[in-house]
Amino acid sequence: MNDTTRHDIPSVPSRILVLGATGGTGRLIVRQAIERGQDVVALVRSPERARGLEGARLVIGDARDEAVLRGALAGRDAVVSALGTPASPFREVTLLSTATRALVAAMKAEGVARLVLITGIGAGDSAGHGGFLFDRLIFPLLLRHVYADKNRQEAILRESGLDRVIVRPAILNDKPGRGAVRALTDLSGFHGGSVSREDVARFALDQLRAETWLHQAPLIAW
Repeated sequence: MNDTTRHDIPSVPSRILVLGATGGTGRLIVRQAIERGQDVVALVRSPERARGLEGARLVIGDARDEAVLRGALAGRDAVVSALGTPASPFREVTLLSTATRALVAAMKAEGVARLVLITGIGAGDSAGHGGFLFDRLIFPLLLRHVYADKNRQEAILRESGLDRVIVRPAILNDKPGRGAVRALTDLSGFHGGSVSREDVARFALDQLRAETWLHQAPLIAW
């Protein structure tokens, strides 16, 4: 299934929790959500890292701590997770799957059903579609442990029973958004591609209300 998605869904105020809010994409999610009139809670590790998140209510804590997550989820309608982790050529990565497992448990306990999870090209059946440089060099040398954990993360969410959308961006850049992306689940003939963080943030926020990609894992690219 392929689709060209424009970012013109009307803003509907809602109460959301953003994980990974201090990352490049997470900051844009927070900013755009506030611009849409949404009530945003951002879970951050420390106040020092939260500069630039004005307008969001901050909760300080570890995304792997279920008790912290339950507190952050109180009164929320939905969650957007843009959690990331640095390249790890040699060490196993567990942060993403551990945090997702704790998040699923906390969401069920607090009665929050909708989760939009951002992973990346190379996860699941998008592996091998990143283009020559990404697939042959970057992925095996730098990212294989990260993506093993992204795969665990996606599996936890698929088995959760939550209303979920998994968003797999193509290679990210910091260019201005174009206002539209291609959203693909049929990756036949797709090899490589990029997308701006700005457009990823818009697409992720759109999925809080849209049903088009519910329980699916679209790859998004320009």
